[in-house]
Amino acid sequence: MLPKDVRFSNSIHVINVLLDIAIINLLAYYLPILFKYPILFHSYISITWVVISFRNNFYVIYPNTKVTYILKLSVRQFLFYFLVVYAFIGFFKQPNISRLNLGIFFVSVCAVVFFVKIIGYFSLIEYRRRSKYNLTKYIVVGDNRKVDQAIKIFKNNHQYGFQLAKQFVPNSKDFKMDNCFAYVQENNINEIFCSINQLDDNQIKEFVNFADNHLVKLKFIPDNKQIFTKFLKLEYYEYFPILSLRESPLDNTFNRLYKRLFDTIFALLVFIFLLAWLMPLIGLLIKLDSKGPIYFRQNRPGFNEEGFGCYKFRTMRMNNETEKSATRNDPRITRFGAFLRRTSIDELPQFVNVLLGQMSVVGPRPHLWRQNQEYNSTVQKYMLRHYVKPGITGLAQAKGYRGEIETEEDIINRTRYDFFYIENWSMLLDLKIVIQTIVNVIKGEDKAY
Repeated sequence: MLPKDVRFSNSIHVINVLLDIAIINLLAYYLPILFKYPILFHSYISITWVVISFRNNFYVIYPNTKVTYILKLSVRQFLFYFLVVYAFIGFFKQPNISRLNLGIFFVSVCAVVFFVKIIGYFSLIEYRRRSKYNLTKYIVVGDNRKVDQAIKIFKNNHQYGFQLAKQFVPNSKDFKMDNCFAYVQENNINEIFCSINQLDDNQIKEFVNFADNHLVKLKFIPDNKQIFTKFLKLEYYEYFPILSLRESPLDNTFNRLYKRLFDTIFALLVFIFLLAWLMPLIGLLIKLDSKGPIYFRQNRPGFNEEGFGCYKFRTMRMNNETEKSATRNDPRITRFGAFLRRTSIDELPQFVNVLLGQMSVVGPRPHLWRQNQEYNSTVQKYMLRHYVKPGITGLAQAKGYRGEIETEEDIINRTRYDFFYIENWSMLLDLKIVIQTIVNVIKGEDKAY
């Protein structure tokens, strides 16, 4: 399940998109544009609006976004939309369309959509200020003039949605890193703000590692000019700069929706053209091969380390060692189960998890809970895998790192590939991983057991 703030943000974005599409279509319906094929025109202006909005990040607005930035976004959005709408006349050969009324339609769209966007923006700010809903709990590590400024800005500007939980003073005698980390875990803190010049290099490194391994956002109050690097994102709250260590492409709402759309369509196609006839056949062969259920459901850590029931075809005899990974020549594996594992067919029921929104087609593979506990303390950045949904296949698996973890190098390389995937996600990368996975299955893999 997505965190509350992400679910809230997603809902607002979807509502805004639907509202704008409704405005555009109502204006097109009531204005005498004289288009020849109404369904074609309404479909065209709706689809092109969504596509341009996605490319323009028109709906990606944060609590600290300024009105001038919204104006800049709107001008860019309307400019491209005007060119695309006007191209409809020549592209679909519509000589009877009134160019004057089409111009009036465009101006009306600009005015109404921008007005609604501004009203919605200030309404959300006021709603957040009054209701204190969806607040981000944060702690501050530091005690100086810059820190006081940051706390004051967040306190006086409720639209930013921050709620201070506690302030830690690094220079005090009772300051301990472990106490700070324990407080973050026990109180479900969302973000940590650190004052750079009051922490040494080792302490900063500890905070970075802790944030990576516990799914907490880490930000810096830049009172040291040397901290500025190309790996940091600079955000402004009023005039006050804050540095953030990481922003994944999948932090973008439209990228998440884009990926979810791909997952849903891909999973439905697999069900319709493959699993509809293959699942009954495999189920029968599993029953003939050994006693027990057809499917195996195991609880595994998923997005934000929340557990979910991961489905597979049963490939082992009934046993009580479900938290033990399969090994080469594992006596628990049945004869038909060995074939299913070698061809990766045993993973196909996980498309059910994809349709339920618990998994993605591509993402870090879901490990056992035992493995999470073991590698979280030994492998740097291991917990970053939970920033995204787990996948049926992943970049690490496409590169050959699958199956049993025999050496420390195996899990380190898997984590490196998972980290690269999260930081560099694109739809093209997902498609390349899917294709490479299919090629690997056809060729056969040594560690597919």
